[in-house]
Amino acid sequence: MNKLCGTLLIVFVVLGLKAQEVVLPSDFRQHNLTEYNSSLLNPAYSLNRNNPSSVAMWARWQWQTYDGDPTSLFLNYTTRLNNVSAAGVGFFQNNTGIFLNTGAALNYAYNIELSENVFLGVGLNLFGYQQKLADQRFFIPNPIQTSINNNFIVQLATGINLNIDRLNIGLVSENLLDYNFSTNERNSGPGERMFLALTSYDFPITILKTDKNSILRPSIYYKSIPGFDSQFGIQSLLTTNKYWVQGGYNSFYGFSGGIGGRFFKRFSVGALIEVGTSSDLKGQNPSFELVTSYKLGKLESAEEKLKEELIAEQEEKEDLVKEELSNVEKLALKREAKKQVRLNQIAIQRQKDSVQESTRLAEFAVKESKRDLSRKRDSIANAKAEQALAASKAIETQRKQDSIASVIKKEAEAVALNQKHRQDSIALSEAALVEAEKLAARNEVVKPKAGEKYEEVDKQGSLSPGYYLIANVFGTKKYFDVFMAETKKKGLNPKSFYRSLNKYNYVYLAKYNTINEAREARDSKLDGTYSKKTWIFRVTGE
Repeated sequence: MNKLCGTLLIVFVVLGLKAQEVVLPSDFRQHNLTEYNSSLLNPAYSLNRNNPSSVAMWARWQWQTYDGDPTSLFLNYTTRLNNVSAAGVGFFQNNTGIFLNTGAALNYAYNIELSENVFLGVGLNLFGYQQKLADQRFFIPNPIQTSINNNFIVQLATGINLNIDRLNIGLVSENLLDYNFSTNERNSGPGERMFLALTSYDFPITILKTDKNSILRPSIYYKSIPGFDSQFGIQSLLTTNKYWVQGGYNSFYGFSGGIGGRFFKRFSVGALIEVGTSSDLKGQNPSFELVTSYKLGKLESAEEKLKEELIAEQEEKEDLVKEELSNVEKLALKREAKKQVRLNQIAIQRQKDSVQESTRLAEFAVKESKRDLSRKRDSIANAKAEQALAASKAIETQRKQDSIASVIKKEAEAVALNQKHRQDSIALSEAALVEAEKLAARNEVVKPKAGEKYEEVDKQGSLSPGYYLIANVFGTKKYFDVFMAETKKKGLNPKSFYRSLNKYNYVYLAKYNTINEAREARDSKLDGTYSKKTWIFRVTGE
């Protein structure tokens, strides 16, 4: 049964090699989100663009299919906590083509008023998800078995949005912090962070007589994804209380266009199609997106809105009355201040009289002190003479100490110079020994042992001579990338080289100068750090 499965696996992989696959970035592909679920684009957008309180769903089929191609799904509930904060909770599933991520997301955003018409929104998304391979089919030319376990990962995305009147400027880090609880280590390195910068401006327009709050929102964005070309795009949204229309362009995914409608004041539904235009997406079907939303809470009627406006007007009048009362209080305080000034002037005059009396007494005391000073001058002169003699002795002592220190310094420099000459001589001897060992390794004759997998070539590209401990060999880049990523997560530092002779990528764990060192590392499972099977590949010449 195992032989049959292995044969079928090789047949499927060989046939799959003939097809051109598109490698997708590992983000959520959420660049087309505008109003609903836009907290996935920027966590701070849940303050306004998510239309809290509401339940919304967004789905994307990358190549307009739903069975095996990359898809994204996000079901989200958002509510406003108070006038300055909002929160949300949701379920998401993201298929990147290599991994299938399934889990939950928590959102929180807070609005800070910097000045009139200037606000700073800050938000965060906390994701917790299970990660597994989206496609279990492997192609492994080397008979070494490879297994990849499922991982549980926690990821934190942070975002800010600076709102200046109708201008919005946002910055997002989609994976600022992450941790893999299955391997007890960070899930990504410092150089694998994803960043998004975007800006938009809202132009108020009037389209329908019943809707004077329609908005035209053009926007631009720039996104950096490690391992891929940076994406840039433009987008424009026209939104009214009855419908919305949007269109855009992404440098990687191509052109997009969508439309949606709002029904019964609560329910909204819309769809979008995206067509790739780059050479990388040639031959791929269009992508398709669907978004729905349902508003929760109480809907205000026109009479209720008018009532609220009257209440606001009454409150404004009350504020004016309070301001007039405040002016009366200010006048009373001003009179009290004048009275306090007069009292202060009287107190100052009294202080001046007291100062004059104190000055008279001080002058009398100065005269008495001058008499005492003349008596002490002789005593001070004698003390200065004694101090001068002591200073002369101290200078002479310092000169002797400086002379001794100079002699000690010269002796120390001589000792240091001799030590440096000795170290240089030792270093030259060690370098010569290393060169001799390398020459011996090149001329070493190896006789493979019985049952030992060993391969030897005279020259291989720019590889230096030596013995390479091979862990795996791949003919497909996708599975090569997966194996490299999983091996690094185990704490190893795998390297690779490409052989044009057979068009395979060789992954090796270490390089050695002698066959005995390579065999010892192979037999010890790399000191117990790598439990899988390995073999030795030797390069004898430059």
